[in-house]
Amino acid sequence: MIAEQRLRDFTVKVFKAIGCSDTDADLAADVLLAADLRGIDSHGVARLSGYVRLWESGRLNPKPRVRVVHETPTTATVDGDGGLGLVTAPFAMDIAIEKARQFGSGWVAIRNSNHFGIAGYHALKAVAQEMIGYALTNASPLVAPTFSSERLLGTNPICYAFPAGSYPPVVVDMATSAAANGKLEIAERAGKRIPDGWVLDVEGQPTTDATAVKKGGALLPLGSDRNHGSHKGFGLSAIVDILSGVLSGANYGPWVPPFVAYLQPVAGQPGQGIGHFVGAMRVDGFRPVADFKANMDQWITRFKHAKRVDERQSVIIPGEPEYEAALDRQKNGIPLVEAVQEDLNKLASKLGVDLL
Repeated sequence: MIAEQRLRDFTVKVFKAIGCSDTDADLAADVLLAADLRGIDSHGVARLSGYVRLWESGRLNPKPRVRVVHETPTTATVDGDGGLGLVTAPFAMDIAIEKARQFGSGWVAIRNSNHFGIAGYHALKAVAQEMIGYALTNASPLVAPTFSSERLLGTNPICYAFPAGSYPPVVVDMATSAAANGKLEIAERAGKRIPDGWVLDVEGQPTTDATAVKKGGALLPLGSDRNHGSHKGFGLSAIVDILSGVLSGANYGPWVPPFVAYLQPVAGQPGQGIGHFVGAMRVDGFRPVADFKANMDQWITRFKHAKRVDERQSVIIPGEPEYEAALDRQKNGIPLVEAVQEDLNKLASKLGVDLL
């Protein structure tokens, strides 16, 4: 187990070592640590070396001039100047929250960015202001649409976050693919097979090999195949891609730049960088906050007391496991698999940062 503050300090030093400002390094570390604390290990410090490799390949700007390039009272488009999505997306969400504060809702599209960590981090910024938060992003094309084996979409996560009263926020934060690519990376590092229905191999056949995507295979949409609703996962992923990429002026579909530095962006890109889309809605734009929270608590309570299939397992409210993981890890530390810790220490040696 690694203490949260120790891991946070290390991450800040790495971001500073590649040229990020103190403010940006602190923010980027906060986003990554939020993932580790919430038990989403695939999107925490395990991704740190990936950002460094992008910087080394000249595909990440550590000192971006993030700016608004188009704006109306309730909407905006932000250009991330090739910077960290970990920095660009919070900047955009702050704009969305301010617009919501003034006009009831705010919506911001982001282009020319990079991987933005967990969507939940950005959506929860709105919850802290008594608002409903919304965050999504397109991603490296690793997912094949229904009836295809060609990689045309990203895992394209989508997140809604709702404030509650006596309960933690309800946070629906999910990939629109059958599994997030980071889960394959974690399985590979642990030497484990992956479940059926996550991946096709390079021949377009189902496989449980965690390295299949690296070998030219493809992730499947949420639902896995047509008989199990993959067309719905494909549809959700399309919505994310259009709002994040087509609407913002970022890249979309097969042109989204890959997060991994060993793959080069496809030639003839129609847009700029990776795209995100964030939004905030004031609860009191619809009804009093106290009334909404009271009904949210009632909603949660009723679902938690739903009739069980197995008496040992109650219904899990979206966001509940992550909330409980954060309470535990803040107290007891964050577990890192050996391969991740070795990777981070190699990174430290290369950048002249103290070993973890």
